[in-house]
Formats: sequence, structure tokens, C-alpha cells
Amino acid sequence: MTNYFYYALACLALTTSVTMAQDNGKAITLKGSIQSDVLIPQEDEKIGTGTYDDWALTNTYAELHLLNKYVTAGARLEFLEYPLPGFEKDFKGWGVPYFYVTGNYKGVQLTAGDFYDQFGSGFIFRTYEERSLGIDNSLRGGRLVVQPFKGVNLKLIGGQQRRYWHHNDSWVYGGDLELNVEQWSQRMQESNTYLMLGGSIVSKHEGDEDILLFRPNGEQDEFGDPVMGAYKLNFPKNVGAFDVRARLQKGNYNILVEYARKGQDPSFDNKYIYRHGNALLLSGSYSKRGMSVLLQAKRSEDMAYRSARSMNGTSSFINHLPAFSMQQTYALAALYPYATQNALGEWAFQAELGYNFKRKTALGGKYGTNVKVNVSHIRSIDKNPLDIEDVKGTKGYTSKFFKMGDETYYQDINVQIEKKLSKQFKLNLMYMNQRYNKTVIEGEGGMINSNIAIAEGKYQFNRKFTLRGEVQYLATKHESGDWVHALLELSVLPYFMFTVSDMYGKPFVDNEYRDKEHYYMASVTFNYKAHRLMAGYGKTRAGYNCSGGVCRYVPASKGVQISYNFNF
Repeated sequence: MTNYFYYALACLALTTSVTMAQDNGKAITLKGSIQSDVLIPQEDEKIGTGTYDDWALTNTYAELHLLNKYVTAGARLEFLEYPLPGFEKDFKGWGVPYFYVTGNYKGVQLTAGDFYDQFGSGFIFRTYEERSLGIDNSLRGGRLVVQPFKGVNLKLIGGQQRRYWHHNDSWVYGGDLELNVEQWSQRMQESNTYLMLGGSIVSKHEGDEDILLFRPNGEQDEFGDPVMGAYKLNFPKNVGAFDVRARLQKGNYNILVEYARKGQDPSFDNKYIYRHGNALLLSGSYSKRGMSVLLQAKRSEDMAYRSARSMNGTSSFINHLPAFSMQQTYALAALYPYATQNALGEWAFQAELGYNFKRKTALGGKYGTNVKVNVSHIRSIDKNPLDIEDVKGTKGYTSKFFKMGDETYYQDINVQIEKKLSKQFKLNLMYMNQRYNKTVIEGEGGMINSNIAIAEGKYQFNRKFTLRGEVQYLATKHESGDWVHALLELSVLPYFMFTVSDMYGKPFVDNEYRDKEHYYMASVTFNYKAHRLMAGYGKTRAGYNCSGGVCRYVPASKGVQISYNFNF
């Protein structure tokens, strides 16, 4: 490695020393964090790790924020010169890509520099950072937040969007207004009724681009075949979008309705077709002590909204559409995660029921029993493709808004039971039936139908020692085969946690499934005050890492893993 690595470490050490020198009694407060994930890799042809040019790989971040009653300023150092496997090529680099200054005074907040924000559910605007996915789509420019009256919140934003170590040439502008109506009604407050009305407008301004399509020009060659002509696509310089929403909360009930529409936005994602995108969300929930119910439905179409039309991968998204599937934490339940189909569009449904059987009842037993059932179903929208080989420059297809397509993208049924059997022992059981359209989500592979059974037990010997174990089994008739996973974790409070695990199944290498392999892992974690250090050794299966419906492919790896976190 070059001296850049040591330079980065010096910066981190300086950041820490400066922080430690601060007097908490001063008007200016320093806060920050350090996060460093390191892999010392080993090559393993059996699981398909590939080859490595560097002896160590690391994603390292250091943040520092200065806070005052009226002013907040901050910056982040990122050292990604030797990044962990699976990130896009342009992810590599190092520097200070994030910095800002924010002023606050009498209900007015003004930010200059880099910032994150979200309008509504994020259908037309959401900037955020997700380090595990390599996502940082912050805007560099300005943001104004004003609360001129009670119950009124206004946001104005403008800037250029970050794409790794550069910013896209286009400009993004927008505004958001939310009205909390209950703030103007004493009667609504007394009846525990809350009503939010919101609306947003976003526009991107992007320059022209030379992208050609080929069509018959009306002439014929000497053989009587049509002569093809090259035509340049006429791109809209401004692509606008709007979002309207209403949220009503009355006692135990909560209802959200949201609709978004985007102008014609030909891009790489939608194969450069000229259609209006839209998204409709309906959500209702009910909760009381011991019971909760959630019902959701979403219809989206052509809602891939980027600040660079020809971009692919996970970067440059202006918006975000949440996935309507349960976010799994167990290894095998998350083996085939769903990725939201922004460009293709989807009908998505989710329902969840949680119920707690009381103590000293037939089903509750001595300590009570918690049961949760979650069902997700996601399928295609109605599409009638145009009778043309290359749809570039056309509307692409016709569609009826409320009609569903024939293809299932994803489906799962989850049943979870949490049961305390004694003062020391707690048992969690889970069953999951899953349908995963690998062709739609990953590009090929057909439909994977699987059944997953999980048992987790936790035994607390005393206040200091706790032992947790997991046994998981995934069964499928697909060529990917069955998988088994087991884990043991010993917590020794307040400092240590020891973990050993093994996952057993077929690796997918060079477009084929190979003989089954053990993906073992052993680690120790040390915690001291604000410090957390983890060191481990083992193998990691190739697959997709997902968060909120956004996914990144992570190749297989083997070697020593080190992770350090410090918050101050």
C-alpha cells in the first residue's frame, strides 16, 4: 500500500486527540465518529473469491461535527483507496467529500454544503448514506427550512448530486410543504386526532446527450431491404415530479395516502422510453396494547429517477421506493432478498399481524407468547409491449393503471413465535415460505421456491453470561440446493462477545453451482465505553446485501476481518 493509508490513519488519530481535548462546558461542542472495516483477504478458488492486488482492504470513515446553539458545521474524511470487495469501480478513492455549515435562528435553518433530506416517503426525493451498500447520494448546494407559523414546515433545496468522488453535472431543485392541521384545532388535539397534509415538487435540469436510435429512413437498398437511419434522441432538459400525501392518526388508527408522478424521463433504466412515471401508496395500521395490524399496497411504474440519465448501478438516484417485504435479520431468511423494481414497476402488497397472548392463559403460558405473521406479495404491472424490436424513443408499452401483470416477482409468508420458557431461557421460532424470481431480480435463474425453518434460543446464566444459539434450514428443489446455518454466541458483559458460525451449501461460481462448501466464521468483539473492536476469521458466501429494497452484489470472501467503531 502507499503512504495514503498511513496519512488517513494520522488524520483519524488527530481527530480523536482534538476531541479528547475539548471541555464539555464550552459553548461549542465537538461530536464525531470513526468507523473502519478491514479485510485481510485470502484467495479461495472453490468459493470464487477471485484474486487480490493488495494485502489489506478497508473502508474507513471519520466524521467531526461542531455544534453551537446557532451554528453547526461538520466534515467527513473517507479513505476508500483500497475498498472492500463488491463496490463499483468509481467507489475507490479518498478525501473529504462531505462538509457543511448550518445556521439556526428563530425557526429558520439554512445549510450550505452537503446535506441529506427526504420529502414524504421518498417517492420523488431522498438523499441518504448507506455505507454497507456504497450509497451516498447527498446534494451539494443549499437547503432552507422555515417554520413561519405553528404547524407549517417549508423546505427548499437545490444542488448537484454526489456520485462517489465527483458530482453529476445536472442540477436538482425542489420544495416541500407540510401542514400539521391539528396544531390549529384545539378540538382535534383533545380528541387525539392528528392530520398531516403535504406536497412536494422536484425537478432535475440535465444537459443534452448524444444517444442514437436506428429506424428505417423510408429508402430501400439494391436488394429491396429498408435502409436504416440513425436518429438522435431528443431529451427533455427538465424532468419534474410532484408528490401529494395525507396522514390521519386517530387514536389507535393511522392511515397514509400518497401519490407521486414524474415527467417523461428516458434513461438507461427504462431503455430510453418516453413515459410518465407514477407511484401510489395506501397504508393503514392499528395498534393497541398486545396487538398490531398493518395493511399496505403500492403501485409504481417507471419511477427510476436519477440525476444522470445514462447511469446504472446504485448511484445517482434522486428518489427511493421502499420495499414492501419484511426486512430479515436471520442469515438464511435474507439469503434471497428482494430489490425494488423501480424501472419495471410493480404491484406490492404487505400485511402484518402481531398478537401477544397474555400470561397465565392457555396459549400464553406462564410468561406470555408473542406471535407475528407477515405476508408480502409483489408482482408485475399490466404491460402490452409495442410490436417493435427496439423500443428506444417510443412509449415502450401501453398499460392499464389498476390491472396487474401475470408475473410474480417475490412472495413470502413469515410466522414468528417468541416464547419465554423460564426466567433464564427464551425461544424464538420462525417459518418462512418464499418465492423469489431470480430472473427478474438478478437477471437469470428462474423462480426459487423455498421453505425456511429457524430456531433461536437464548439462555442467561446470570447478569454477566448469556449464551445464544441459532439453527436454520432452507429447503428448495431449485438447483441452488438446500442450505444449513448454525451459530453460537457467548456474551460476557460488559466487554466481550465470542461468536462461531457455519453456513453449508452450494457456492455459485462462474455461472454454475458447485459442490457444497462450509462457510465458517469465528470472531471476538471487545466493547469499552464508546469503543467497539471486532476481529474474526472465516468465509463469506457471495450474494446480495440489501437495505430498504436497494441491493449490492457482494462477492465471496475469505480472510481476517477487523472492524473498529468509536463514537464521541
